Amino acid sequence: MRSLATTSASVDRQSHSFWITGLGIFLSAALPLLLVMSNARLVMSPLFLQLEYTRPGFPEDFYGLTQAERLRYAPFAVNYLLNGEDIRYLGDLHFSDGTALFNARELKHMRDVKTLTQIAYVSTVALGALALTCAYLLRRAGRMRQALFRGGLLTIGLIAAIILAAVLNWDFFFTGFHQLFFESDTWYFAYSDTLIRLFPEQFWFDAALVIGVFTTMEALFVIIITWFWRRKTFDSTLPE
Repeated sequence: MRSLATTSASVDRQSHSFWITGLGIFLSAALPLLLVMSNARLVMSPLFLQLEYTRPGFPEDFYGLTQAERLRYAPFAVNYLLNGEDIRYLGDLHFSDGTALFNARELKHMRDVKTLTQIAYVSTVALGALALTCAYLLRRAGRMRQALFRGGLLTIGLIAAIILAAVLNWDFFFTGFHQLFFESDTWYFAYSDTLIRLFPEQFWFDAALVIGVFTTMEALFVIIITWFWRRKTFDSTLPE
């Protein structure tokens, strides 16, 4: 009987250890996704548009949109992705001469982008809730610090690889991203189309760079905090 009880206890400990390890892996993997998505949301703001359009060296529109017009029209595109309006929110917009701000192809793409944005938002909220649950359980088991520390390291590694790929071959990175999330060539536009005039490739390069830098800084913060947390825990166990 004692042997059976010992075996049962050993199995329970192994099972508990297995689940705790799994929760730790999940939290570590969730951290970079949560940081990236949170910073992507920060980029989708009027403040970023203001900073980007007014910064020195931002490319001018060859077809005549002024800085003031960009600042007037671009927020409509960003707001559409975040509000509950249908595509008429953009479809009813016109230039001062009466022509439509966006053509049918651009409107279809924006509808696709909004769908992707909504999916990303719901997924991020769900992932965040699961990550908090994992963090709570790991905290009780004394394993949260390790999971966050590894998540910070994983985040920096992934962001470094992404930034390197973007800097070395931006066209490949930009094309690969769109091919992953959008149908065939639905995201190709003429240089005279409003979306390209409002959001040239330089805009997206800068946005990706900002997301990468912010995410790296936050990951470093997590690493530093968890490292000092470890030092504090270690020091508290030393005899006086």
